[in-house]
Amino acid sequence: MLFNSIEFAIYLPIVFILYWFVINRNLKLQNSLLVIASYVFYGWWDWRFLSLIFFSSCVDYFIGIGFSNTKNKRKRKFLLWISIFINLGFLGFFKYFNFFIESFAETFTMLGKPIEVNRLNIILPVGISFYTFQTLSYSIDIYRKKLKPTKDIISFFAFVSFFPQLVAGPIEKATNLLPQFYKKRIFKYDLAVDGMRQILWGLFKKIVIADNCAQFSNQIFANYGDYNGSTLILGAVFFTFQIYCDFSGYSDIAIGTSRLFGFNLKQNFNFPYFSRNISEFWRRWHISLNTWFKDYLYIPLGGNKGGKWKKIRNIFIVFIISGFWHGANWTFIVWGFLNACYFIPIIFLNKNKKINSVTEDKLLPTLKETLQIISTFGLTVLTWVFFRAENVSNALSYINKLISWSLFESPNNFGFSKLIVLQHIFIIIIFILIEWFGRDGKYALQKITIIKSKFYRWILYLIIVILIFALGNFSKTEFIYFTF
Repeated sequence: MLFNSIEFAIYLPIVFILYWFVINRNLKLQNSLLVIASYVFYGWWDWRFLSLIFFSSCVDYFIGIGFSNTKNKRKRKFLLWISIFINLGFLGFFKYFNFFIESFAETFTMLGKPIEVNRLNIILPVGISFYTFQTLSYSIDIYRKKLKPTKDIISFFAFVSFFPQLVAGPIEKATNLLPQFYKKRIFKYDLAVDGMRQILWGLFKKIVIADNCAQFSNQIFANYGDYNGSTLILGAVFFTFQIYCDFSGYSDIAIGTSRLFGFNLKQNFNFPYFSRNISEFWRRWHISLNTWFKDYLYIPLGGNKGGKWKKIRNIFIVFIISGFWHGANWTFIVWGFLNACYFIPIIFLNKNKKINSVTEDKLLPTLKETLQIISTFGLTVLTWVFFRAENVSNALSYINKLISWSLFESPNNFGFSKLIVLQHIFIIIIFILIEWFGRDGKYALQKITIIKSKFYRWILYLIIVILIFALGNFSKTEFIYFTF
C-alpha cells in the first residue's frame, strides 16, 4: 500500500480510530491490531510474501528465546550465526541470485569461454532489505547483551512489521523501538498534530517535488544521447532532488504516522544537501542505515582505530557493502566506491569529525560555507548519476557527454514546455528556502510553531494543501526505495 494513495487515506483513519477509541485500554489488543494492520498494509502489495516476513519474525523470536536459555558462549554464537545465515540467506536469494549467476557467466565470457545460465524469475519482496536489518539488530544486540530477549511474541511481531516504516525505513534498532511496544501509550494531541504536520510535509516532498522531478529525469536519462551537457546537468540535478524528496518524504510520512500512534522513530534525514563535506553529508543522509552499518560493521572492523589506512580500508568496505545493499547492479557498487574515495582527503586532513549545523543561529552562510555546500552538492550529483543509470557504461557515457563543451549551450527541449520546467525549478528553489529556514528542526515545518497565531499557521497548511492538489503528480508513483 502506498502512502500517496486513496487506499492509505482510507486505511489510516480506520486503524487510528480503532487503535485510540475502541481498544485504547488494552495494550495487548493495541499491539495485536498493529500486527494485523501491518500485515494488511504489506499484503496489499502481494499477500504471498506475508509468509516470508512471518517466517523471519518467527526465526528471530525463537532465537531470542534460545539466547535466554543459555549462557554458553559457543551456543550463543551458534544462535547468532543461525539468525545471520537465515536472514541474509533470504535477502541474498531474492535480491542477488540472478546478479551472481549473470556476473559468473560474464566472467567466463570475458575469458573466452562463454557459458549459458538460467535466470530465475524472482520477484523482489518489498522492504526485505529494511526488515531484515531490523530483525538482525535484535539478534545481534541480544548477543552483545545490550537487550534482553522478549517473550512477548505479539510485541515482537509488531516491532518487525510496524507498518509506517516497514517497507522503506527508518531502520529502527531493537533497542529503540521494541521497548516502546511494552509501554502503555497515551494519546497526546500536540504529538498527533506534529505528526500530521510532518506527514503533510512528506506528501508535499513526494507528490509535488519528487514525482514531478521524476518525469524530467526519466526522460533525460532514457534519452541522454540526444541531449547536450546543460540538459544532462538538469537531468542529474532533477534526479538529485527526486531521490532526496522521495526518500526523505517517505521517512517524514513514516515518522509522522508513527507519532499518531504514540511511537517515536529516529530522524532519518537531517537536511543533507546543506552539508559542507561528504563526511557531514553521510551523517545527515539515511541516518538509520548509516548508523546500522557503523554499529554492526564499521566499529567491529576497527572503526577509527589503527591509523589512517585502516580507517580508509574500513570505510571502503562499508561503502561498497552499502552500495551492494541498495541493489544487485554494478552501478551501486561504483556509487559506493566513489563515495568512499571522497573520504580519502577528508581522513588525511583530519576533517572526519562531527560538526555543528551549518551557520548555526545565523541567517546566511559565509562565503566559505557557501562554496563548501556547493562543492559537496556537486560531488553528490556526480555519484547520483551512477545510482540512477541502468548500467556503468551508460553512467560513464552520460558523464562524458555532460562534461563536454555542450555544457555551455542552452538546454535542449526534452519533451516539456520551458514554462513547466521553469515553474518546477522555481518550486524547488522555494522548497530549498523552506528547508533552509527550518534546518534546525527535525523536519522543515517543525519550527512553524514559532508563529503564535493558529490562524496564520492554518493558512500556511492550507497553502501547502492547495499546492499539493494544484501542482502534485497523482500518478501513484512508487517510492524509489521500495525497490531496495
